[in-house]
Amino acid sequence: MKILDQYGTPIDTGMLREPQTARIAALQHELIESQLDGLTPAEAARILRDADQGDIVAQHRLFDDMYDRDSHLRCEFDKRAGALLTLDWRIEPPSNATAAEKRTADLVEDLLRNAVDDLEDLLLAMMEGVGHGFAPIEIEWQRWGREWLPTFHPRPQTWFRTDMARRELRLNNGSADGERLIPMGWVMHQPRKPKTGYLGRMGLYRVLVWPFIYKAYSIGDFAEFLETYGLPIILGEFMATATPEEKASLMRAVASLGHDARAIMPEGMRIEIQKVTGGGESTPHLAMVAWAEGAQSKGILGQVLSAEAKATGMGSGVADLQRDVRADIRTADARSGANTLSRDLVYPMAVLNGGGVESFRRAPRWVFDLREDAAELNTFSMGLQRLVGLGVEVPEPWVRDRVRIPAAKSDEKLLTPPVSAAGVEAALRAGASPRPAARAWRQRAATLAALALPASADTDPADQLAPRLAAEAQPAVDDWLADIERLLADNPDLTLAQIQQRLLEMFGDLPTEHLVEIMAEGYALATLVGMDDVMPNA
Repeated sequence: MKILDQYGTPIDTGMLREPQTARIAALQHELIESQLDGLTPAEAARILRDADQGDIVAQHRLFDDMYDRDSHLRCEFDKRAGALLTLDWRIEPPSNATAAEKRTADLVEDLLRNAVDDLEDLLLAMMEGVGHGFAPIEIEWQRWGREWLPTFHPRPQTWFRTDMARRELRLNNGSADGERLIPMGWVMHQPRKPKTGYLGRMGLYRVLVWPFIYKAYSIGDFAEFLETYGLPIILGEFMATATPEEKASLMRAVASLGHDARAIMPEGMRIEIQKVTGGGESTPHLAMVAWAEGAQSKGILGQVLSAEAKATGMGSGVADLQRDVRADIRTADARSGANTLSRDLVYPMAVLNGGGVESFRRAPRWVFDLREDAAELNTFSMGLQRLVGLGVEVPEPWVRDRVRIPAAKSDEKLLTPPVSAAGVEAALRAGASPRPAARAWRQRAATLAALALPASADTDPADQLAPRLAAEAQPAVDDWLADIERLLADNPDLTLAQIQQRLLEMFGDLPTEHLVEIMAEGYALATLVGMDDVMPNA
């Protein structure tokens, strides 16, 4: 049976047993070159223009240098990349899935969770696509028994070039047009669709080049400023009649004093030390650095307060608020990443492992869990309760999918919260059984409810329950009293000690299960009444 790739073309699985780049020797021996030596704004503009024309190598070398040299830029990018690792994920079958398609989704998820060890590294490598515009991760497929399992090898962007039409990324094998990537051999993540002819403009690093350069210039100038700031200015005063030799001697004395703190000079000459004032944290150099880092944070995270709120005294609450406001960026990263993983990883794993997938359209999908946190889940459940109370018909499968709670299986233990008294009576009137935990109490609850006495709103629950419990226990108590009366009537001469002994003989082994049940029912009903009192809407 032929195996089709993601695009419906038959593929030779023998090509997958060896990484494609292993056959291109020039890539294996490529040296790392820096673009920062002598970098000027004019040189940066030339590098970006070359990328627009299809020569993207120098541009991506510059991007790598920026990530390696700028601590703030690296921190913000790592923060964005790490957000993806905080999300849970699952493999979902297609809509209206058959039993076979569901089994395929379960098989792929089981392999990814239990047999693929470097999945987290894959996610982090994919997030390089945010900055560079694309993230190439080569897949090395290996057979373990009957299963095909992937190993991931992130490759540098400098190994790639565009084709002659500048519309497709290809391996830079030294040819004019490059080498096409083999299907199912790469996870090629491109977070954004490029404009036609502008593959070099996809990366977010392009907009960060200028803040990086201005920041580097400002830091260099500030370093030079710090070399002299704080050092005193040493003035040498010479007489109007001083000879050139005496002036040269004074200059040597001033220079020696700056380095050795000791010097000699001709008689009659004087040295004056003046302290420099001004500068500080409000220098224009640091103001430029602050602007550049703010621009980097806005470009990467969409805001600046999550990185600066604590340092500026505004507190972590403001930082958390800003983080929540830009949750849309995390959602966009997750959805674009899920599309790439579905196409380049999930589908190949399904077809290579005999999943019987007829086409990519019916393949399983990678889905990140983007559900809300506990506070938002609570808000959703309260709103849903009000809607149902107003008569809105809400399908249960939709609610379960929204809150990610699967339907319970028949052999699973269920968490069942206490049922309110109103809920029990409503269920009984409807002829239905309450929740499974309340079924055993149905008959007893009906009996106790029938014995309920009218009570005002301020009546103590214990006063309401006491008559019910007494009425329920009264038949057993009446039987005991009848037995005692017969004992006394038949034996009028018994002493008190003899009566006590006879009672022990009659009731010493009396079964108490009935009374225990009544007391347990009383405690349970008291709890329900108390909950119903403090939570009238429960």
